[in-house]
Amino acid sequence: MNQLSRRGLLAAGGAIAAANLLPGVAFAEQAGGDKTLTVTGRFPPSIDDWFYLPVEVPHGVNEIEVIYSYDKPAVPAGTRGNACDIGIFGPEGHELGNARGFRGWSGGFRDRFTISASSATPGYLAGPIRRGTWHVILGPYTVAPQGMAYRVDITLRFGPAGTPFKPNPAPKSAPARDRGRSWYRGDCHLHTVHSDGRRTPEELVAAARDAGLDFITSTEHNTSSASLQWGHHATDDLLILNGEEVTTRSGHWPAIGLPAGMWVDWRYRAGDPRDHRRFVHQVHKAGGLVTAAHPFASCFGCSYEFAYDLADLVEVWNQDWSPEEEAALNHWDGLLRSGHWIPAIGNSDAHNPQNTVGSPQTVVLADRLRRESLMAGLRAGRSWLAESSKVNLSFTATDGKRTAGIGERLPVDTGTPVTFQLTVSGVPGTRVRLLDQVGQQHTEAVPDTGTVTARWTAYRRYTRWVRAEVRRDGTMAAMTNPIFLGAP
Repeated sequence: MNQLSRRGLLAAGGAIAAANLLPGVAFAEQAGGDKTLTVTGRFPPSIDDWFYLPVEVPHGVNEIEVIYSYDKPAVPAGTRGNACDIGIFGPEGHELGNARGFRGWSGGFRDRFTISASSATPGYLAGPIRRGTWHVILGPYTVAPQGMAYRVDITLRFGPAGTPFKPNPAPKSAPARDRGRSWYRGDCHLHTVHSDGRRTPEELVAAARDAGLDFITSTEHNTSSASLQWGHHATDDLLILNGEEVTTRSGHWPAIGLPAGMWVDWRYRAGDPRDHRRFVHQVHKAGGLVTAAHPFASCFGCSYEFAYDLADLVEVWNQDWSPEEEAALNHWDGLLRSGHWIPAIGNSDAHNPQNTVGSPQTVVLADRLRRESLMAGLRAGRSWLAESSKVNLSFTATDGKRTAGIGERLPVDTGTPVTFQLTVSGVPGTRVRLLDQVGQQHTEAVPDTGTVTARWTAYRRYTRWVRAEVRRDGTMAAMTNPIFLGAP
């Protein structure tokens, strides 16, 4: 067994400390059977984000199993206890951005995983067990004042490799729901057992269909494993898009609309802007979008600390409406007022059966129910947010000759009156609001029928844009992205 302490770290020298390498293990080749080696150590309270445990894997291995544990001592009230994440990189390397080396991640959700040529624990990538140096990655998320004692058991099983895994990504269309240019309902932040969700992929598809959605985006934390298997669960009436919730220590940013199998690295903080920009560019180059997720979430490491100028979307609504959502909305509105508009999006971030898929949801105007069209609509802000598929909404602006919709611009001079019209249904017991850069300009109650049409006349001289909200007892039932007046 190997022991790591603060003194050991200092004595190890700059090379090991700089690389954050832990004492490793080396296995000898054998004809069959299995072999287990164990590493133990202790992280001090002041520690870096990532550590790498080298594992020398010989020829003839058909499966790797890793089991880990760590102590959880009692801590004073208000003090964070121990939490440690885990993943693994293959012999291709573990340098930042090395997608070839990435073989899986489960964060703190699992205490063990296996990888073979034919299968892998959800969150991990099946494939050849090649000879060379693998690296188990440990991420001490929070460390108690007493430090964190950890144990890692690595088991190699020897013998012939199984049948190679064959990827089966989701189809690129869902013809039963494709209505041409239309409004499509989607949820772009969802989890399954491939990260820290409790639903299987099959159960998530069923929940999305029950919610009346046209499309979903799979956004597992820090792994691409689900994107290689959605084809087993796809139907012709639900488009499944790929994504990843890039879960850093400085906040989460779901990358949505990715090609199947694409992995985005997450081993940096907001204080490393060049690294963040590098991977945002990677997502954009692949045709995807970057979401600033739950910007004011109260969980440790969840609030968004990165630069907003790199985000394509801001998730102002995540799960149930709460003070965190109100803070996100106010911040987004402040960006909009200052001339920095980033389209708003709403997602359920559903992890468990208790979380309702599609509540909230984003309704986007797209030419087709295809990845490229949906990404274009979201990027342009041609979208509105709703608590469920029961809500229908139309919001337009007209000068009597021309009409603009959500996310669009109506080119009018300063003296031309513009009528904004909001029609909404499925929202009994609510109140509609029309707001511009000054604040609320019109409001009225929705009758018991749940349907209302509200109108307000504005002039570009005084109003730069207008957006709509539908509120119920301090919560949100629906909201839109703005309609702009005048030239850009």
